[in-house]
Amino acid sequence: MRLLYGLFFVVIALSCKDRPQPEHGTTDREVTAPILNLAQAERLAQLPINCVTVEYPNKLNQTLGGAEDLQGPKALHPAFYGCFDWHSSVHGHWSLVSLLKQFPQLKQAAAMKTLLLDHISKENIEKEVAYFEGTHNKNYERTYGWAWLLKLAEELHTWEDGTARQLERNLQPLTDLIVQKYLGFLPKLNNPIRVGEHTNTAFGLTFAWDYANTVGHTVLKTAIEAWAKEFYGQDADCPITWEPSGYDFLSPCLQEAALMKRVLSKEDFSVWFGAFLPDMKRKDYQLMVGEVSDRTDGKLVHLDGVNFSRAWALYAIINDMPEYDHLAHVAHAHINHSLPNIVGDSYEGGHWLGSFAIYALNSIHTE
Repeated sequence: MRLLYGLFFVVIALSCKDRPQPEHGTTDREVTAPILNLAQAERLAQLPINCVTVEYPNKLNQTLGGAEDLQGPKALHPAFYGCFDWHSSVHGHWSLVSLLKQFPQLKQAAAMKTLLLDHISKENIEKEVAYFEGTHNKNYERTYGWAWLLKLAEELHTWEDGTARQLERNLQPLTDLIVQKYLGFLPKLNNPIRVGEHTNTAFGLTFAWDYANTVGHTVLKTAIEAWAKEFYGQDADCPITWEPSGYDFLSPCLQEAALMKRVLSKEDFSVWFGAFLPDMKRKDYQLMVGEVSDRTDGKLVHLDGVNFSRAWALYAIINDMPEYDHLAHVAHAHINHSLPNIVGDSYEGGHWLGSFAIYALNSIHTE
C-alpha cells in the first residue's frame, strides 16, 4: 500500500512539473510578424460584410419600459442592428471603414460604401439617438459600445474620402451624444471597473481618448487623462498571472497599461510600468496565449479576443520604448495563434473577432 501511495505522488509531482506555467509558457505557432495585406484584407472584409445586415440571432440587452418597446432589432437600431448585438455591429462598420481606408482597391469596395451609406444615414442615426435618450436605456452600452462608436467616428474623421465626409456628418449627433455621456459618467465613477469584458473602464477610456486626441476635443481628452491618473496612477504589481479568466476578451493589466501609455509622459510611464508589470522587462518574458476549447460557445471563444487585444495593448506599450522591444514577439505570437481561426468560423466568433484582428494588425504600424 505504501508503494502504491508513493507511485501516486510521483506521478502527481511529474505531471505538475511538466505543466506549463501561464506566465512563462510558449505558443505552438512560429513567432513571425503578422501583416495586413490586400489578400488578408479581402478575407477579413467578409466577416463584417456577412454580419452587419444579419438581424437574427440578436442579443438586444435593452430595458423594457412597456409593451411598445418589444420591437425587432432593425426597428430599434436601424443603423446598427446586425452582428448579434449593437456594439459588434458598430465595430463591424468600423472594420469596413478601416479596410476601405487602407485598401480602396478591395473587390467589394463599392458595395461596402453603399452598405455604409445605407446604414449610417441621417434618419437612422436620429433613431439611434432617440433610443439613447429614452427613459430606460440612457446607459445603454456603457462604456464598451460607447468606445467603439467613438472609434468609428475617429476612423471616419481620418479617412480622406467623400463618402467618409457624408458618413461623419450623419453620425455626428450620436458621436456628440456619446461624448456628453462620457463627460457625465466619469465624475460619478468612484472606482474603475477592472474586469476582462465589456465594462472594463480602461478600455472604455482608451478609445475615447484616441477620438478626443484625433479630433482635438480638449475637454474630453483632459477629463480622461485626469480620471485615468486618479484611477490607476498608484497601481503596482498587477497580477497578470491570474489572466485570462475563462471569458476574458480584454487583459485588465495590459489594457490599463495601454491607457496609461497614452496619458503619461514617456518618462513617467517608464517608472509607472516598471512598478506595474516589473517582470516584463526580462528579455525572455513569455505570456501564454488564450486557448479556446469550444469555438461554438459565445463566451469561451472570447479567448481568441484576448489574444488580439493583448497584442494591440503590447504594441501601444512598447512604442518608443526600446527596452521593451522583446515584447513584440509576445504580441506577434498572440495574433498568429488566433488569426487562422476566425474566417469561416462559427457565428459566435465570426460576428466580432474580425474587428479585433483588424485593430490588432493595424496597431503594429499605427501605435
